[in-house]
Amino acid sequence: MRSLADSLSALLGADHVLVGDAISEDYTHDEGLGGHGTMPIAVVRPSNVEQVRRTLAWANEHGVPVTARGAGTGLSGACKPRANGIVVSFERMTRILEVDTQNHVAVVEPGVSLDALNAAVAEKGLVYPVFPGETSATLGGNVATNAGGMRAVKYGVTRHHVLGLEAVLATGETIETGGKFVKTSTGYDLTQLVIGSEGTLALVTRATLKLVPLLRHSATLLAPFQTLDEAVGAVPALVVSGIGPMLVEYIDRMTMMAITAQSGISLGIAEDIQAKTEAYLLVVVEGRTTERIDEDSQLAGGILAEHGAADIFVLPASAATQLVAAREKSFWAAKRAGASEVVDVVVPRASLPSYMAEVRAIAARYQTMIPGCGHAGDGNVHLAVFEQDADKRYALMRDLFEAGRRLGGVISGEHGIGVEKKRYFMELEDPAKIALLRRIKTAFDPKGILNPGTIFEESRGESR
Repeated sequence: MRSLADSLSALLGADHVLVGDAISEDYTHDEGLGGHGTMPIAVVRPSNVEQVRRTLAWANEHGVPVTARGAGTGLSGACKPRANGIVVSFERMTRILEVDTQNHVAVVEPGVSLDALNAAVAEKGLVYPVFPGETSATLGGNVATNAGGMRAVKYGVTRHHVLGLEAVLATGETIETGGKFVKTSTGYDLTQLVIGSEGTLALVTRATLKLVPLLRHSATLLAPFQTLDEAVGAVPALVVSGIGPMLVEYIDRMTMMAITAQSGISLGIAEDIQAKTEAYLLVVVEGRTTERIDEDSQLAGGILAEHGAADIFVLPASAATQLVAAREKSFWAAKRAGASEVVDVVVPRASLPSYMAEVRAIAARYQTMIPGCGHAGDGNVHLAVFEQDADKRYALMRDLFEAGRRLGGVISGEHGIGVEKKRYFMELEDPAKIALLRRIKTAFDPKGILNPGTIFEESRGESR
């Protein structure tokens, strides 16, 4: 292993390669809850696409597994390296190459964070609207996982905002896909194939991203409901109203208590209402003018009241900002409370009440707590599972995934499969589809060096 690391340092320069004690523990894992980190033989920190090309050509020649890494904020174990492999960290490729105000696009390297991009484009009245909740996350990581987040109800997810890519294949070859145009009917769409592939097909070295106008006025509504069914049942009417809400989030009582306690927020809701509340809807509307915001807020409030809201609170700007930020950090509240798994099943929006009824039944059957919150506007449910017994947890998790699939959903809405959900994916997904995915993987990565064992189990011939 040492000789491999030495040859890599000779190829790229010692400044670009970390080995031994120079590799910090942070490189050994992401934020997924399952398992311990794994120390790779080296961490490569390229500064440009040529160094990425050389690294992958070298790895392909020597059969060395490669795991790409952005900020390490993922939740599925997709950037956990192999003990006999290397990490390619994009921490030095952080340039915003272009902000094109005429075409409303930005061209960025993979290590650019969401914070940095939005700070740069806000000056020009634009925003990159995908908001996965962790603004230190990088665009390369977002592309790899097809990140979503709270704004998906209005703006969609990463794949709706990536117009083109530069990517390096396992062989060291570079491909360019898409461009600054918004539509194409020219052969297979390789851009969309790479998005969400979790580093198993290619390493992205440049992304062309669609931007939208930055709307500077907003209002935040918080509506308590006596039942979760009433809360999520109000969502279709809210979305179809034409308001175009930027956020529609549900937060159950236990999760609300945890995130407000963690952040120190006081919502100003009377104790008798809180005592009767099983779930809250958090709704944000945005627009060009305060007049439009007032009109949309009144309409949204009326819809929520019609569907059983005990009251409608229009939060002051500071409280609204704090609550949205606390909702973003709900994962950390669950982790601090001892959650063993975090689930991000997505179902058709109108099926949310049925799915949540299934969740309650599963929790009762296993005598386990499964609190949560989620992107009610797009049917994406985030559940924290508190079950330490591994066998019981596996059965419970499989039941949660199967319940979602029966309602027309899938295992992961935005976190990805990684290594933590691949067992369920392999067991529950159509075998013909998995076989096709394997053939696609082989076409991109003949020796199987790119993130082997991620999404599905390794097949014979993949790097070991």
